[in-house]
Amino acid sequence: MNHELSVVALSESISSAGNFVLVLEDCFSKQRIPLIIGRPEAQSIAIAMKKMEISRPQTHDLFASTLTVLQAELKQVIINRFEKDVFYASIFIKKNNQEIIEIDARPSDAIALAVRLDCPIFATQEVIEQASFLSEDKFRDKKGSYAAFSLEELEQLLVAILAKEDYESAVRIREAIEKRKNR
Repeated sequence: MNHELSVVALSESISSAGNFVLVLEDCFSKQRIPLIIGRPEAQSIAIAMKKMEISRPQTHDLFASTLTVLQAELKQVIINRFEKDVFYASIFIKKNNQEIIEIDARPSDAIALAVRLDCPIFATQEVIEQASFLSEDKFRDKKGSYAAFSLEELEQLLVAILAKEDYESAVRIREAIEKRKNR
C-alpha cells in the first residue's frame, strides 16, 4: 500500500552543511519523512513551490517541458526504498500511446518534477515504517511534564525532536525514556 505525501517543509540543514532538509508528510497519518537533499535540488523545489518566474529554464523545467512536447504525462512519484540511510524513488510516465513506464530517479529530482507538474507523491508502506516519525502536532495537547506521555509517544517525540536537530530537548526526552524503562 502506498501513502500519499505532501511537502510540508524545506529548510537548511544544521547538521549537514550545505544541504537542505525536505520534509514530506503522509496526508493521512501525519507521519513525516525527512530527506537530506542538495542545494540545487532544494532551490529547484522552492522555485516550483513558490511558482517563481526565472529567466532561463533549469534542468527540471527542461524535463517537464520535454514531457509536455512528447505528449507524455508524469503520473506519480513513488519513494520506494530506504536502504543504508539512502532513499530511492521511481517516476511513472504515461506515454502518448497510454503505456506507463517506470524510471529510477533520485527522490529530490522526482519531487522537483512532481511539484512542477502537480503530480502526486507517494511512499511505500515499508518506507513509512523505516524512515518516518510522527508530527509533533500529535503531541501539542500534552504540555508540561513527560509523565503525560506513553513510552511509545516519548520515543516518537524523540525522533521528531532529533529531526528538528533540537539536541537539548532530545537529551531531556531520552532521560525521561530511560527513567520510564528503568521503573
